[in-house]
Amino acid sequence: MVGEERDFRTGESIGLTIGSAVLWGVAHIATGRQRTGFALMTLYLVVVAFIITLATAFRGQLLSLAVRPSWLMGLTIAIASIAVIWSVVILWSFWLVRPATAGRSAAAATAGLLCLLIIAPSAWATRLAYVSHDVVSSVFSATSTTPVVAMDPWNGAPRVNILLVGADAAANRVGVRTDSMTVASVDTATGATTLFSLPRNLEQVQLPKGPARERFPYGFTGEGPQTPGLLNEVYQYAEDHPEMVPGVRAGHRGSTLLKETVSDILGIPVRYYAMVDMAGFAEMIDAMGGVKITINEPIVYGKYNEGLLPAGTRKLSGAEALWYGRSRTNSDDYVRMGRQKCLLNAVAQQADPVTLLNSFERLATATKRAISTDIPQDLLPALVDLGQKVKGTHIRSLQFVPPLISTADPDWNLIRDKVADALEDRPTGPKPATAKPSSTPGSTPSATPSPQGPISLDQVCG
Repeated sequence: MVGEERDFRTGESIGLTIGSAVLWGVAHIATGRQRTGFALMTLYLVVVAFIITLATAFRGQLLSLAVRPSWLMGLTIAIASIAVIWSVVILWSFWLVRPATAGRSAAAATAGLLCLLIIAPSAWATRLAYVSHDVVSSVFSATSTTPVVAMDPWNGAPRVNILLVGADAAANRVGVRTDSMTVASVDTATGATTLFSLPRNLEQVQLPKGPARERFPYGFTGEGPQTPGLLNEVYQYAEDHPEMVPGVRAGHRGSTLLKETVSDILGIPVRYYAMVDMAGFAEMIDAMGGVKITINEPIVYGKYNEGLLPAGTRKLSGAEALWYGRSRTNSDDYVRMGRQKCLLNAVAQQADPVTLLNSFERLATATKRAISTDIPQDLLPALVDLGQKVKGTHIRSLQFVPPLISTADPDWNLIRDKVADALEDRPTGPKPATAKPSSTPGSTPSATPSPQGPISLDQVCG
């Protein structure tokens, strides 16, 4: 029998419709459809139990699942399907217990509102899953040069080394300059991380064996006044000269040669890279609502001293954070390198889930524009798990800058020894700096001392 035959009053109809939204099948049982009602209840309880189990027992794996494109697509379909089924159950229940004509409008409005309350958050969650899928698919490679094994994604390697590059393209320069180059060396078991920073103005850089070294047998010297031969020019030089990295397609030549070059400098295998465009990085910071930084001394920025970042702890906008990380006014490259590490550390620590969710679409759009990498999609779950371990450790940093290293005439053996000491956690002792005097006219040594061993970023970033 339908509602009119059972003569449901308006209040009863509204109550049963709401009850059916909370527990499927209530209205069906009330109208004598026990078999259908109990079937709907069972289905509802199965769905709820699955969601609760997923959110509790598998809570630690949810973040890893969120970077799997196939799982994200399945989640998108599942959320949309549940929302549609739930809405159908609500409307079906209303139809069964609809009151006489006098109160039908109020009951219908209630049913419509309940459907809206189900569809709106489901649509938001579906959109979130779809955007996540789009970001993962756009930024990360679908194929891996090395098969990723679920039981051991790092193939037995005790550490994974990733080159983090800050790239700056400007209207007054040709191509891209990699002005910030840092290798994050992460212990795959504990998450213990050491950052090795190379200054952009390293000279006489030895390129890897093959066509690159054949062209520059005594170190990279560039080609004319536009490329005087600094480390930050290697990326664009490789992109402009395909013969330097034969068999590698455009857009990947620069990163390939830069990874191999940095591997040789540090004496460790650099497996992956991630490059962030600095303007896009500012957009990402704006999307997350700014970043809180402790500024130890006032920072003047701009070619003509257009602005000032006062000392103290404050929240910086994307543009201000960009100046914090790139300004060299009244300082030098090496002070700037230290600030860049503090900035990256602050962004990593402050990118909490609530902040990311609140500005997810803006952040996703900025990320697609700002980041390029060769990290494969199938490695992302393991990388996310490793990132959780890194968050619980004190990140250490070692910068190869004067007086430890002369950028004009680097001691490559000393660099490799320092890296080995840091990764084996050997005390460096009172070794004196062995930097050689600069042979480049007009070069200015940094007034910023370089530590003999890695230091915790907590000690310098506040």
